[in-house]
Amino acid sequence: MKRIGIDVGGTNTDAVLVDDGKVKAGVKSATTADVTSGIIGAIEALGSQTNLKSGIDALMIGTTHFINAVVQRKHLTKVASIRIGLPATASLPPFSGWPAELEALANGGIWMVEGGHDYDGRSFMPLDVHALRQAAKEIRTRGLKYAVVTAMFSPLDTSHEDTAADILRQEVPGLSVTCSHMLGGMGLLERENAAILNASLIALAEETIHAFERAKSKLGIAAPLYVTQNDGTVAEASRAAAFPVFSFASGPTNSMRGAAYLSGLKEAIVVDVGGTTADFGHLRLGFPREANAVVHVGGVRTLFRMPDLISIGLGGGSLIDLQANSIGPQSVGYRLPQEALIFGGKTLTASDIAVAAGLLELGDRKRVAHLKAAEVDAILACAKAMIEENVDRMKTDAGDVTLIAVGGGAFLVPDKLQGVARVVRVEHGGCANAVGAAIAQVSGEVDQVFQGMTRAEAIAAARQQADSRAIDAGADSDSLIMVEAEDTPIAYLPGNAMRVRVKVVGDIRAKQLQQA
Repeated sequence: MKRIGIDVGGTNTDAVLVDDGKVKAGVKSATTADVTSGIIGAIEALGSQTNLKSGIDALMIGTTHFINAVVQRKHLTKVASIRIGLPATASLPPFSGWPAELEALANGGIWMVEGGHDYDGRSFMPLDVHALRQAAKEIRTRGLKYAVVTAMFSPLDTSHEDTAADILRQEVPGLSVTCSHMLGGMGLLERENAAILNASLIALAEETIHAFERAKSKLGIAAPLYVTQNDGTVAEASRAAAFPVFSFASGPTNSMRGAAYLSGLKEAIVVDVGGTTADFGHLRLGFPREANAVVHVGGVRTLFRMPDLISIGLGGGSLIDLQANSIGPQSVGYRLPQEALIFGGKTLTASDIAVAAGLLELGDRKRVAHLKAAEVDAILACAKAMIEENVDRMKTDAGDVTLIAVGGGAFLVPDKLQGVARVVRVEHGGCANAVGAAIAQVSGEVDQVFQGMTRAEAIAAARQQADSRAIDAGADSDSLIMVEAEDTPIAYLPGNAMRVRVKVVGDIRAKQLQQA
């Protein structure tokens, strides 16, 4: 199978061609403001190295746009948050615990109404339809375009969220409504937080996916477009636009899968240093270790399936403050070729420090000759300390570990680190994220509470739903395998209730590729 894998980061756009499981070529180019021209430029550069005229089976794209937007507090849209749970949930309203600057960007208003269900699935309070309609009128008056509906224990019974969503759409034509049960588990605040982040990013996601489609069309590529997800698999472009949080960690996850693929290592810690962030993860059996509890995204508590990652503001485009001896978290991003000192700009970046230290050949070194050696060493020591601290945070034991350094900003990772036995660098490591995208499969996942069934029956029912979702997403039914199955009895619910999570993966359906 011949695939193009692309990763669109905040600073660089990487592209690789993988044919029959082998990386034939890889390129790195600057991300552009309109995204489209950056993708076109990367694919055209790829075409100059290898033959792209023969049939491409799939175009797989991963992006850090969405997680970067949260980390950098940019490009978020205000969201109307409707909580269904009064009077029980009044003490902790939506946005509780959010960083103030992030809440200011996303909080378009809070409406709390009676309704929701109890822990055993019984109705807690009747749904206050009148209050919902009044909230909808206020949302329409404010001109909000995105809303979130969160009800108590909605994963057990989705009816109140579904009804509320219907009312909102009737009262506010064109309103985009995200229901929290589509994104998370039982934890009310964490599920609500994930839904709010999702809704605040939909406008950016739609703009980004449309840019991907325009680039594909302009290049005359007929292959279907897939966007990579948090678990290292892919989803159809339309689903990715509706659920951008499922692509939050797709860039780092792709890098981890690519690092495992390129190095041949199945157990290691991976650091992917891009232009804006450095992402740390732990490989187990060649796949990212998944988080088992609350995951903080940009300082916000969430609880949905994510790889266990740590993201910090350290990258090639990170802003440097010599007086404070600090790096990031702000970055010049794709404007590096215009703003960095080495390119004639006026902004001091981590890339300038690396060039001054002789770690990187880029731009004009004479433009950073004025930097004092002590200043350069102090910043590099700061980067080293940041990396060591987060490698330690990612460890599961006290021993030294193997660290695979990938990404375009991997020059910031020194060869000697405390707590690290060896640092591994791989061929095509700068494009490891694009490699991970190119080798991805299609998945189907179910995370649901089943009642009145035996354990075997519940897992079988979940497997059937997961298979159906994977096939709908474009998977070949004959290739589907179950890679994860978890069941947790819920003692406080009647009817032998259990929470079952099943995940299946499979290859892209050949018929779909031919039709494309």
